[in-house]
Amino acid sequence: MTKRALITGINGQDGSYLCELLLDKGYEVTGILKRNSVAENQTARIPDEVFSNIKLFYADMLDMSSLIRVLQDVDPHEIYNLAAQSGTLNLLEAMRIVCPNAKFYQASSSEMFGNTIDDDGFQRETTPLNPVSPYGCAKVYAYNICRNYRNAYGMFISNGILFNHESPRRGTNFVTNKV
Repeated sequence: MTKRALITGINGQDGSYLCELLLDKGYEVTGILKRNSVAENQTARIPDEVFSNIKLFYADMLDMSSLIRVLQDVDPHEIYNLAAQSGTLNLLEAMRIVCPNAKFYQASSSEMFGNTIDDDGFQRETTPLNPVSPYGCAKVYAYNICRNYRNAYGMFISNGILFNHESPRRGTNFVTNKV
């Protein structure tokens, strides 16, 4: 049986690399794109040889009906939420309705810690969450709503706390590509 994966944020740095990895492992990969006013930039980070081997859907993380439609069409075994900061609750609820047995990965962020560090100068999972930006606040919410869904519904949901990481596919709006 071929595993089916759905990636939100497939056109970002992490989504494009994850897409390649899953294809190499024999997965059927589908991605969700958000409609942009500049359509030609939608898939710029996805290599041409990968682009022809994936399916793409337009959906809005804030529109649960569009997420339900995609989940019904794809029927994924695994969902990777790499979309920026909004819509996690909608995606979890759509998953609970359509494919509650799928595995879910939430890309959380070190921004959840803000400037808080432990006495030894490091941050770890036990470091208190104290975000200092709207992005960090949204990621704390997503982290907690994932934990809530995992506990309340017995769903397979995991959070990965990502710290800064760079690659040639990093977007031009990040400071490292501006330097």
